[in-house]
Amino acid sequence: MITKWAIILPFIVAFIIPMIRSKLKKTHIGWIALIVPIVLFIALLRFIPQVAAGKVYEHTWQWIPSLDLSFTTYLDGLSMLFALLITGMGALVILYSIFYLSQKEALHKFYCYLLIFMTAMLGVVFSDHFIMLYFFWELTSVSSFLLIAFWHHRKASRRGAQKSMLITVSGGVAMLIGFLMIAHMTGSYSIREAIQIMPTELTNTLFIPAMVLVLLGAFTKSAQFPFHIWLPDAMEAPTPVSAYLHSATMVKAGIYLVARLTPLFAINQSWFWTVTIVGLMTMFWGSFNAVKQTDLKALLAFSTISQLGIIMSLLGMGSLVYVFGYSPATVIYTQAGFAALFHLLNHATFKGALFMMVGIVDHEVGSRDIRRLGGLMSIMPFTFTIAMIGSLSMAGIPFFNGFLSKEMFFEAALRIQQADLYSSTAMLSIIPVIVWVGSVFTFIYCTILIVKTFFGSKDKLPRDRKIHEAPKGMLISPFILVTLVVIMFFVPNFFARYLFSPAMLSLYPNTGTMEQLTPHIAAWHGFNTPLLMTIAVVIIGVILFKLLPKWRGIYNTLPERFTLNVLYDRGQNEVENVGRFMTNLYMTGSIRHYIIYIYLFFIVVVGGYFIKSDSFAFDMTKNAPIEWYEISLMAVMIIAAILILRAKSRLTAVVLNGVLGFGVSIFFVLFRAPDLALTQLVVESVTTVLFLLCFTYLPEWKKEDTPKYTKLINMAIALSAGVLVVILSFAVLHYDEFKTISGFFENAYELAGGANIVNTILGDFRAFDTMLEVVVLLTAGIGVYTLIKLKPRKERKKNEDQ
Repeated sequence: MITKWAIILPFIVAFIIPMIRSKLKKTHIGWIALIVPIVLFIALLRFIPQVAAGKVYEHTWQWIPSLDLSFTTYLDGLSMLFALLITGMGALVILYSIFYLSQKEALHKFYCYLLIFMTAMLGVVFSDHFIMLYFFWELTSVSSFLLIAFWHHRKASRRGAQKSMLITVSGGVAMLIGFLMIAHMTGSYSIREAIQIMPTELTNTLFIPAMVLVLLGAFTKSAQFPFHIWLPDAMEAPTPVSAYLHSATMVKAGIYLVARLTPLFAINQSWFWTVTIVGLMTMFWGSFNAVKQTDLKALLAFSTISQLGIIMSLLGMGSLVYVFGYSPATVIYTQAGFAALFHLLNHATFKGALFMMVGIVDHEVGSRDIRRLGGLMSIMPFTFTIAMIGSLSMAGIPFFNGFLSKEMFFEAALRIQQADLYSSTAMLSIIPVIVWVGSVFTFIYCTILIVKTFFGSKDKLPRDRKIHEAPKGMLISPFILVTLVVIMFFVPNFFARYLFSPAMLSLYPNTGTMEQLTPHIAAWHGFNTPLLMTIAVVIIGVILFKLLPKWRGIYNTLPERFTLNVLYDRGQNEVENVGRFMTNLYMTGSIRHYIIYIYLFFIVVVGGYFIKSDSFAFDMTKNAPIEWYEISLMAVMIIAAILILRAKSRLTAVVLNGVLGFGVSIFFVLFRAPDLALTQLVVESVTTVLFLLCFTYLPEWKKEDTPKYTKLINMAIALSAGVLVVILSFAVLHYDEFKTISGFFENAYELAGGANIVNTILGDFRAFDTMLEVVVLLTAGIGVYTLIKLKPRKERKKNEDQ
């Protein structure tokens, strides 16, 4: 039950907050929002001993059993690790935001969006149903869009929100198609059942396409190369949003998906190569580009991209266990998966602290531009301490948790060379080189972050502000995080026992025991190769930092017009131009043209089907005889229809149109359908009255000078559509290729409790359709109401401007 309430509670409070904001005049609304993640975090802590012992908690709520749609959640080691990360970081970020954001901001919206995002992330990590996971997956994109665009008066914020939305949602749609392929192959929408069944579908033609589509969703969400371009633009969001979404949670959703589905796809080598190569490319490209940034948040954005690449590549390396099968010889690959989970938590601690530190600098100094900073160490000593611990941990320096997971990263990159992957030895030997070079750039940008911000002269600081240390409340959250950075270095095996080991059972189910899958973490292993690589990183990093002005020009070698951001902008512009061109082709403003498009589509599609399938056949001998009064009524209607075309006044046309409508209602009476006849009479009467009421506002009737060829085209389309409808009506009477559904509806009383079949169809069998029609009317009504309410505001503002 904890999983269900963990998802529901933030969602409920998110909608309560806007309602109670007016009653909280002196109390900061953030204190109300803070209760939610704290309660959930404490509640989840109670389950750690049981989950660490290998127990799994499951809860299922049946939604549409006939479609195999159920809301199934479960809590295991992997979901526990992510859930604690989501709720724990959520509490610290909300606490930080209480002191960071001004009371003048629309705080009720901010915390509403933030809690909806928390719901979405918890839904992602707890879901055991592919469709439910996709629903929450896209909810993270929508809520992050709202949070990134929180300062919507800024053009950059709107642009960043749109960019992240387009890229992540596009990947999500691809992922959905992949999920449907998995369900088709395995016959189940349950993630756990699919993991058990999928190895038997290795030769299925849908296996590789499903894998690629799922990875597209994971790569776009976790900002992997080349989809990483949305993350730097998302830094326009308030700093608490960046600390929560873009360092600890949302970008980790892609990591979670890869970890969760590794047992599903990793038996194929393509998974290893794709995940590992993309991860390494992302790691190198992110660290390389972080060095050239002059904005502190942009630097942290590219560093986040790089760190996500590290975690992704480690998951790829760890998947080799499935390629070779679990054995004492292949257990070394599981250590790469362990390092991924370890670095996942390490990154959340030091990167969350660094984002908060940058927010403090921006809040107090009024600038994030490195070129305008310097000498802040003596002015902001506590902030400097946070920055120093976080940066040294990210650089992989001893006495901080980042050093331990970075050493394991080096070890995994070295051991991967031992893998016997046919003729790929040369490619595998490049992996440690890429890892080491990326680590050198990581050390350089960490040094830039510290030296350029806190050391040097204070002359570049703004002189119009009195710079001082941040308020104590703003320092609490980052200090908790950097404290964890230090504690995790000294007692890493405590966290491994209760957090990482249970998660390993989810990453490698049905392989080894928890003890076999969990390596012992030690800070000192002697002077081994990973330690020598670290020493080399520090030495070369210091040298390159000192010589930075001399080699920084390499960033100008790639022309701006060939960058991924420019290519994205060009692609978006081209799509908009093509869409505008296509729209202008058919949106002419002429009702006649629109009717022609509709009827031509109907004629081509339905008529083409009749011609291709040879389905037109009917037998009139079994039909009831046609009575003389039916022929007379039809003749009256035909004459009325022809006379409408010749009418010279609106009144005549409306009356003749009414003859057609009332004629149809008489046919309903003759065929013993009183409900339909009554409906037709009401609709026809109302529309006729409305026509007459509108006459006052219509322009004077003028005879149109329509070309003769236009009249011929109109006549041809009209006759073709009419003849096709008649043919379709006759053909349906004797079409027996599919079983008729009328027999199902005849049992309406037993199935739905309604004696009137028509009413039952509308109210029960077509309940969803009817509900959606009501929703459309409600939406239109809200739109009309909004326009009415906005009009006086615009007029008032116009008067004020004048």
